[in-house]
Amino acid sequence: MELLVIIFFIIGYLLIVFEHPLKMDKTIPALLMGILCWTMISVGQLPIVSELPGNDHGVSGVVLHHLSKIAEILIFLIGAMTIVELVDLHKGFSVITNRIHTRDKRKLLWIISWLAFFMSSVLDNLTTTIVFISLLRKLIQDRPERIWYISFVVIAANAGGAWTPIGDVTTTMLWIAGKVSTYYLMINLAIPSFICLGIPLIIASYMKVFNGEITSFHESGSRELEKEKILSSKTMLMAGIGALIFVPIFKTVTHLPPWMGMMLGLAIVWLISEYIHPEEDFTEDKRHRYSVRNALSRIELSSILFFLGILMAIASLESLGILDHLAQYMSRVIPNQEIVATAIGVMSAIIDNVPLVAATIGMYDLPLDAKMWHFIAFSAGTGGSMLIIGSAAGVAAMGMEKIDFIWYFKKIAWLAALGFFGGCIAVSLMHLILHET
Repeated sequence: MELLVIIFFIIGYLLIVFEHPLKMDKTIPALLMGILCWTMISVGQLPIVSELPGNDHGVSGVVLHHLSKIAEILIFLIGAMTIVELVDLHKGFSVITNRIHTRDKRKLLWIISWLAFFMSSVLDNLTTTIVFISLLRKLIQDRPERIWYISFVVIAANAGGAWTPIGDVTTTMLWIAGKVSTYYLMINLAIPSFICLGIPLIIASYMKVFNGEITSFHESGSRELEKEKILSSKTMLMAGIGALIFVPIFKTVTHLPPWMGMMLGLAIVWLISEYIHPEEDFTEDKRHRYSVRNALSRIELSSILFFLGILMAIASLESLGILDHLAQYMSRVIPNQEIVATAIGVMSAIIDNVPLVAATIGMYDLPLDAKMWHFIAFSAGTGGSMLIIGSAAGVAAMGMEKIDFIWYFKKIAWLAALGFFGGCIAVSLMHLILHET
């Protein structure tokens, strides 16, 4: 029966990896994998390594134990996604993006990339990418010219999300699991994340494609961006970003779970949205357009269910002790943890980084802010930039702009790889400088 659990997991994992050729939503195999693995454990009455105190609580007790930990992540993500969607409904991001008017290719590349980098550190990389693709569509008419900039948005969004606890799903998972703290995560990964984007940007600045001025700059698109902003845009942007930044502060001060801080932030932003008037001629008929209920309808619940399925499947392997055995085997074969963490980053360009990080959380019993955890946070968050299918940001760009896999591999992958490996070296150096273990 234990072999069946492993087989179900491997098959499910392969179906997730090949979701695009199979044209099947990855949520389906994730849910099947998560439930079937636990079904085999229960039906086969397999011995489980229970983390529950006291006597044996049975399989149901262990499932509920894991579900409580998973629910913390899911509730946190629902809150964050709702706040972001609410800000977007009020055209909050236009406050930032409508200030871009330059025609200079190199200057625009740097402005767009660093804006995406810092926005991704408080939003998620997927939302940041979608916002900037919408912006670039209005500014640059020529698609071949535009996809170069969008490719750098992908690199920037992934790099920006790696150094804060709320910037990337995998980093959030490590933070909620008690593997990294806000202060040490940021102080150790800020410079490596800067380098991860900085190296590709410096090299690209000398490439012919970014010389001169944009030939297809859309003046009317620039004016359209100015008009997008509404009366509530600035207030909702400040409220939304303030609520997200407040979450780590709430956890540090109160020592309560992060999801509670996120729900408090959502409640405050929700309250503001109820009484603010987005337009001068604001009628009751228009209220639904800017409501939290509308924002909730826009969040991707399929992503939430995907995380549920994946994390339950990983929990089944952890409960059987399989992850512990795998960690011991890897320690014998690859004693250097830096190589293991770097390999995770490379694999995340091919395999979804959520299950990779979930597996490592169950595999290693290391103290808070150990070097390995910071390395995994960086590598899993940024390694996906090396392939267009390696991250949620890349997949969004591929879908929205029909970016060719081979084109990205030839033109962008080597730039992203140089940034990734440069950042990995920087992570090691930062820990040496800061005397972290």
